[in-house]
Amino acid sequence: MRVRDSRGQESGAGGQGTEARFARVAFSKNDAREARHLAPAPGPRLPAPFFSPLLRISAMIIFGLAALLAQPGQPAPAQPSYSLQDGNLKTALSGALQGVGIDQKLNEQVPLDLTFRDEAGRDVPLSAFFHPQKPVILALVYYRCPMLCTQILNGVESSLKAVSLNPGRDFEVLSVSFDPKDTPELAASKKQMYLRRYGRPNTANGWHFLTADEPNSKALADAVGFHYKYDPKTDQYAHASGIMILTPDGHVSKYFYGVEYAARDLRLGLVEASQDKIGSPVDQILLFCYHYDPATGKYGAMTINILRAAAAGFTLLCGAFLLIAIRRDVRRSRSSRAALDHLR
Repeated sequence: MRVRDSRGQESGAGGQGTEARFARVAFSKNDAREARHLAPAPGPRLPAPFFSPLLRISAMIIFGLAALLAQPGQPAPAQPSYSLQDGNLKTALSGALQGVGIDQKLNEQVPLDLTFRDEAGRDVPLSAFFHPQKPVILALVYYRCPMLCTQILNGVESSLKAVSLNPGRDFEVLSVSFDPKDTPELAASKKQMYLRRYGRPNTANGWHFLTADEPNSKALADAVGFHYKYDPKTDQYAHASGIMILTPDGHVSKYFYGVEYAARDLRLGLVEASQDKIGSPVDQILLFCYHYDPATGKYGAMTINILRAAAAGFTLLCGAFLLIAIRRDVRRSRSSRAALDHLR
C-alpha cells in the first residue's frame, strides 16, 4: 500500500514503517488507559499485624492488675479472746467491781437446754429462740436497773431502727435478766415500752424479754463471758455494758461494747453470724471491705481489700476500653479487605 505524505509525495515501504509506529503508539496508549482503569483507588491502609502500642500498653496494665488481684491474701489469724478487765487496773477497782467485766469467748457454744420464763410467765427452753438462718442479739440486763441497763436497751432499739432487717423475720432479739427478782410482769411492761418506741409492726414475735432463776441466768452469762456482781447494800448489780451476737446454732459470734451500737456494725454482725443467709449483695461487698476487730468490738476498713476492689473496678474499665478498641480495629480491617476485593 502506498501513502501520500504531507508534501504530496508517495511512499512505499517507508509507509509500512509509519503504520507500524502508529499502531505501537495506539497500543501503548490503550494499555495505559487500561492500566489506569484497573489500578486500585487509594484507600485505607491495612492495619498493622498486631494492635497499636496504646492497646498493647492497656493489655499490659490489665494483666498486671489481674496478677495483683490474684495474689493470695494472708490467712486471717485466729481471733483471740479479749477482756474488759485490764490487769493493770484491777488493783485500783473497789471491792464491789472486782471481777466485773466481759471476757470474750468467741465461737463458744451457748447451752441451749437452759430454761427461762417469757413475758407470760411460761417456762421456755433457750433453744426455742434459735432458728435456722436467724442470728440472735443477746442483751444481758436486769429490768430493775436504775440507769445502765436502760441505756443498753435504748441503744439496741435505736440501732434496730436504722437497720432494715426485722426481728422475727431475719433475726431474734433476747433481752435476758440476770436478776432473779425480776418478774414476767416487769418483763412484759418493758417489752411493751420498747415495742412502742421501736414502732415497727409485726416484730413483737422477734423481741423477747426473759427472766429466770439464778442458776440458768448465771450459766448463760458465764457461757458468753459476762461477769456481774451483786451489791446487797444497794440491792443492785455492778456489770459491764455490751451486747453479743450469736449464730443460729448458738455460738458466740460478735461482741459490741458500750451503750450505743453503730447500725452498720450491727447489720454486718448479723449478716456474718447468719453465714450470709440474710442481707443483700451490698452487705457482701461491705464485709469484703470491713473486718470485725475483737479488740474494739467494731468493724474497721480492710485497706488491702479496698485496694483490690478498686483495682478490680479499674481492670473492668480497662478491659471494656480494650474490647472496644479491638472491635474497632477488626471492623477497619474487614472494611479495608472488602474495598480491595470490590476494586479487583
